[in-house]
Amino acid sequence: MPAPSLRRSCHRLCLLLPLTVLFAGPAAADNLLEAYQQAYATDPALAQARAELQAEFQDKPLARSALLPHLGAAAGVGDNTARITGFGAPISTGYLSNSYSVSLTQAVFNGQAFTALKQADSRIRASAAALIYTEQQLALQVAQAYFNVLQAQAQDRVAEKQEKLLDSIYRQTQANLQVGTGDIIAVNEALASLDAAKANVIKARNGVSVAQRALQRLTHHPVGILEDLGRFEAMGPQPDQTQPWVAMALKSQPLLHQAEAQLRTAQEQVEYNRRERWPKINLQGIASHTLGSPFPGVDFNQIGASLNLSMPLYEGGSISAAVQQSQAQAQASVDNLANLRDEVTLNTQTAFLNLQDSVAQLHAAKETVASAKVSLEGTRKGYEVGTRSIIDLLNTATDYIRAEQDYNVALYNQVVARVQLKAAAGVLTAADLESINALLSKDGRS
Repeated sequence: MPAPSLRRSCHRLCLLLPLTVLFAGPAAADNLLEAYQQAYATDPALAQARAELQAEFQDKPLARSALLPHLGAAAGVGDNTARITGFGAPISTGYLSNSYSVSLTQAVFNGQAFTALKQADSRIRASAAALIYTEQQLALQVAQAYFNVLQAQAQDRVAEKQEKLLDSIYRQTQANLQVGTGDIIAVNEALASLDAAKANVIKARNGVSVAQRALQRLTHHPVGILEDLGRFEAMGPQPDQTQPWVAMALKSQPLLHQAEAQLRTAQEQVEYNRRERWPKINLQGIASHTLGSPFPGVDFNQIGASLNLSMPLYEGGSISAAVQQSQAQAQASVDNLANLRDEVTLNTQTAFLNLQDSVAQLHAAKETVASAKVSLEGTRKGYEVGTRSIIDLLNTATDYIRAEQDYNVALYNQVVARVQLKAAAGVLTAADLESINALLSKDGRS
């Protein structure tokens, strides 16, 4: 049975497993959960982490085998020619020989083998933590890629809106020129802005293609019509204090669990190398039969048991060198763990502040859009009556489009920031993806 801590690690592996499904064909995902299910079933990095964990599970029986009985058998048969002298007349003869034996060896004392057992547990814990981290990172990557597609599509719609808006302004300047209330400079200014808007449409559509390919790389399935965000309330961190999140990250982050297990493995390697100097005691039993060796026709049969002691006295300095090497590697693991703790702390604090900031950014972006829209309508009316110039109108139109673009960025960043904080703290689970998925609607944004 695995140790309690190992059972807890393995239990955590199951947090995302209910999402796993098998896909018979390349069906396109419609929402975030379906996208993650496809990625979970096909991601090569996740498959690699699973295989590595399965490989590490074999370290335990491999280490235990040094403490269990070893049973071996040997047999041989030969065709021989012998010339025997010294016993009278020389004798030349041909004869068959055969032999067989069975040996049983049982370790009575092997200090290195006990250390190897502990190392096996540590390696399994490290690999289990690596698998959990890979699962969480995949969930984060899918969420980011999914909402990047939605954001790119939203920016594409804004680019099309910009083109239509500037086209209407361009037509308006042409009409004013024809009735004598406009000038050619205004027409040229509007045309230049329209040309730039058309280029932005092409760029935005390319952005959609790039974002879709990034999502497809994760899901290994075509990207269909994705459900978009419906109406939702911006939500900051819960709890709304940094310290609880940092404490949670230092306790739960799989990267730290992996580094801690790797440190234990390195420390156990020091002990393993030290125990190379220890004596080894084995109990050995043997039963053998030999016919025709060393003399034709001579039959030897024996059975016996022995207690064997072996201990190195001097190995050319290799044991001391191995101990010093493993001590240095253990210290490196200590430093790596300290560095990771600092990195996890910083990443969690940054993700916390980003989520906190995203709420204010979304509210501000929404207000800016409403204000820019009013400003555009007022400036357009002013241009129609001659109190505002074409430059004023084009600048106001640009400000409005930029406000729409900034709102799209703030909208999707607010949702992604929630996932990023959970991933930074190492507590991202299926329930978090489900809660984000619940914000999606088949009708999309209104």
